[in-house]
Amino acid sequence: MSDLLPTSDSPTNAAEFTVSEISGALKRAVEDQFGNVRVRGEISGYRGPHSSGHAYFALKDERARLEAVIWKGTFSRLKFRPEEGMEVIASGKLTTYPGSSKYQIVIDNLEPAGAGALMALLEERRRKLAAEGLFDDERKRALPFMPRVVGVVTSPTGSVIRDIIHRITDRFPLHVLVWPVRVQGDTTGAEVSAAIEGFNRLDPAGPIPRPDVLIVARGGGSLEDLWGFNDEAVVRAAAASSIPLISAVGHETDWTLIDHAADVRAPTPTGAAELAVPVKADLEAALSRLSARLKGAVSRSTERKRQGLRAAARALPSADQLLALPRRRFDEAASRLGRALFANTEAKRLRFRGLRLSPAMLHRRVNEARARFARDAARVAPATLTRRMETHRQTLQLLGRRADQCIAATLERRSTRLAQAGRLAETLSHKSVLQRGFALIRDADEKPVKSATHIKPGDVLSIEFADGRAGAVASGSQAPAKPPARKQTTKPKAGGGEQGSLF
Repeated sequence: MSDLLPTSDSPTNAAEFTVSEISGALKRAVEDQFGNVRVRGEISGYRGPHSSGHAYFALKDERARLEAVIWKGTFSRLKFRPEEGMEVIASGKLTTYPGSSKYQIVIDNLEPAGAGALMALLEERRRKLAAEGLFDDERKRALPFMPRVVGVVTSPTGSVIRDIIHRITDRFPLHVLVWPVRVQGDTTGAEVSAAIEGFNRLDPAGPIPRPDVLIVARGGGSLEDLWGFNDEAVVRAAAASSIPLISAVGHETDWTLIDHAADVRAPTPTGAAELAVPVKADLEAALSRLSARLKGAVSRSTERKRQGLRAAARALPSADQLLALPRRRFDEAASRLGRALFANTEAKRLRFRGLRLSPAMLHRRVNEARARFARDAARVAPATLTRRMETHRQTLQLLGRRADQCIAATLERRSTRLAQAGRLAETLSHKSVLQRGFALIRDADEKPVKSATHIKPGDVLSIEFADGRAGAVASGSQAPAKPPARKQTTKPKAGGGEQGSLF
């Protein structure tokens, strides 16, 4: 600071300097002390060359951050192009920028030193979540064509929400719900995941309408600024959302893990609004076009059918042609009917004249009618009815006695057959054989043993006698193929149930 000169006399011992003098002195001191340095750090905030050709970014480690600049001429000569998150070794000189009281490194050469810690962590987390299937295309849902409510998760004070609302209002005005969150800082991940889950828990019939589509939005920034949207909780909440979700975090070149888990990624927040809602004017124009097409189609269809009807009418015969033959038949029938009426009347007249009415003929007719009446009256007299009822009663009693006899005879025959079948079954039963001193041997599964070759030493057997059962265990060698002349068994006690041995 020896080159600083006071600007004016002061009544005190402290010298006064201008801001420019202090800034210039600091600039010369820094440049003299750090004329050529090599700095190792992670590139942060890199967005590519500026429109002027210069590149501005920062070098950082876990505790500090150093602004960096590469001038246009130097940038074109670099063998290695910088990338966001890459760890590099930068060679250059330190200087200050008096306009904002910042110090920075002017880079002359840039060499790669390996991937940065944040990028390595991000890649590891991305591989882990991708292995769980959270980024699979099969999980992604289509956006609704015309949502009624749009939910937005973003900061309520930034320009992002104003851009989204303005864009939605221009395209298709509808209800927009904003869930305020911090979009930068340590609490970003927890707040964004809670907002997504909160929107999904809303009741569609509740006082607050449930959104049909969600937009998670934030403006651009460095990797550290957007780190909250790489949080694992945010990714899982986005993947588990039952509401279609649009991710609009950062600019088009910014990628976060929520972009992979979202159903649709928008390049910008404004682009997310355009994806969420259609253009109302376009819909009205399309509806008008479709309406005009429908009217034209109906008109053309009606005209074609009218022409077809006219053609069919020309091909059909006229009413006079259709009614000519029936009219002729009607006229002929009317003519015949008149003549037939005259002829019939004349025949009736001649027949009437031929009849001779006399008292004798009338008396005969009356006697015949009286005889028929007497005959019919005799058939319905009480005595006749009583006699017929008695005859039917006797017939019914006879049939009842015959039915009783038939039933008794049938029961007797079937009872005799049942008794014979019972005696036959008892004769054929194995128990009658047991009564003669034989025994029935069963294995452990209660199946009869038909041959000694089926018995092995140690088999558990059951021996049934006429008066009960006895258990036995086979011992000794296996029986020969031919049965011996005599088989010795232990005789069970009465009642069965005791264990014995079979030799």
